[in-house]
Amino acid sequence: MPLPPADSDLEVRLDKWLQVARMFKTRTKATDACNRGQVRIDGNDAKPHKRVSIGDRIEVDKGDWTRILEVKVLRDKPVPKAKAADLYEDHSPPKPQLDPLEKLMRQAPVRRERGSGRPTKKERREIERFRRGDD
Repeated sequence: MPLPPADSDLEVRLDKWLQVARMFKTRTKATDACNRGQVRIDGNDAKPHKRVSIGDRIEVDKGDWTRILEVKVLRDKPVPKAKAADLYEDHSPPKPQLDPLEKLMRQAPVRRERGSGRPTKKERREIERFRRGDD
């Protein structure tokens, strides 16, 4: 079932549209991304209060991946997750794959069982000795 047609005179703020399109989980996170310069409209940095129009090309930096979206439908009210992709046309390149070393670097350096609490003084010294490479 497609989305009902949008109002032609509807004006939607960029941060609101990004949240409705599920690029960010909350409007606050969308606003923060705009303020940090991670969101551009038609190649220009965009403030969160900028009005979005149909046909605008929005670029969103998500780490080392840039999402490129073309606005198809304006909405300011939440839509079901399955219908959120109907709001835009995605022109993004494929998401880059992490190399194996990068995956290891993103893991926690020391694994501890959940609920085991903070390391004891003895355990902390052993951890530090291991990190330095002492035997």
